[in-house]
Amino acid sequence: MNTMTNEQLLEKVTAALTTATNGFQAQAENALKEAKNAGSLSAQTKEAVDKALTEIGTLSTAQASLTAQLTEVEQTIVRGQQGGRDERPKSLGEQVVAFDGITDFAARVKSNERCRVSVPVKAALLSVDVGTGVIQPDRQPGTLEQPKQRLFARDLLSVGRTTSPAISWIQQTGFTNAARVVVEGTRKPESAINYALKMTPVATIAHIFKAAKQVMDDLPQLASDIDTEMRFGLKYAEEQQILFGDGTGANLHGIVPQATAFNPAFAVEEETPIDVIRLAMLQSQLARLPATGTILHYTDWAKIELTKDTLGRYILANPLGLLGPVLWGVPVVATEIAAFLGKFLTGAFKGGAQIYDREDANVVIATENEDDFVNNMIAVRCEERLGLAVKRPEAFIYGSLTPAAGGN
Repeated sequence: MNTMTNEQLLEKVTAALTTATNGFQAQAENALKEAKNAGSLSAQTKEAVDKALTEIGTLSTAQASLTAQLTEVEQTIVRGQQGGRDERPKSLGEQVVAFDGITDFAARVKSNERCRVSVPVKAALLSVDVGTGVIQPDRQPGTLEQPKQRLFARDLLSVGRTTSPAISWIQQTGFTNAARVVVEGTRKPESAINYALKMTPVATIAHIFKAAKQVMDDLPQLASDIDTEMRFGLKYAEEQQILFGDGTGANLHGIVPQATAFNPAFAVEEETPIDVIRLAMLQSQLARLPATGTILHYTDWAKIELTKDTLGRYILANPLGLLGPVLWGVPVVATEIAAFLGKFLTGAFKGGAQIYDREDANVVIATENEDDFVNNMIAVRCEERLGLAVKRPEAFIYGSLTPAAGGN
């Protein structure tokens, strides 16, 4: 009996996914025609479309999981060739305590000297150790076990860099497709792409905390505080700005204020929030910008995961082993931002917006802040600088999860 290797299985799953996706395109077009002609979608057609989407989602998850497993095997082989060294990038806190000058700084603090140290780190606020099959494999090596991270809005977006305090970029505002068959020797039709020049300032997100100077005697504890509190604090504030920044003053111009309102192409019988998100993904698809992610409030995502059929079986969730937050084949970012309760945002995150990191999250520790010196305190500052460009506002669909409500 022959057993397929992971490489062969991945190739087979990828081929099946391609076939299923191509077949679904035709089904979707037929369903849209039926909905327009009849005013609604029949239960039989809806069941066929849902079945095809479930198959695509299952195959996509299997493909991602196999790819992650192969990547992990390759990394294990490489680590073996390197003498077993783990090449995992250090966290922000680990970089701080591993900095060559931190020991000398700690000694000067103990001697009650006024001093400051700025630690050069390379740590944009990317999520690590997230669920298998969603973004990257679940790995938690190292001596300091970090808390399990969730995905953040940043993880869905394209990320670039800038060296300027402001970003000048082009936003596409419209496209008229005039392509058609032409007779040889005749003038070719001219399509129109409309652009607008935009200017985005780089914003600074920062906070500090104070601690007794004795924390310098326990560098692992300092690393833990930086990672679990300071770094996460920046990520939460950054996500708030990426999603809801109003563009005034020093604020970023977030995605939600520029997103397209949810406007379903047709009505679904016995509509649920799961249907609403699928209709929003269809709206994104019809704009020729297929959705690559969805953002929901933790409460709403829990309700979706707990959805059961008439026999009490979970429709989506497997309590014994979740591969990760995925709905309709794309990753879900669950957020605790209160404004998202009852709302959703879906769309083509990779192609629709981009983050420009000006300055990665960095740490400065000082004793001369205010009266810290006389009180035997130190101040730890953590900050970053970044800009956000929403290049295709129509790539994002925002609305209410309430069935048949739509809009904002």
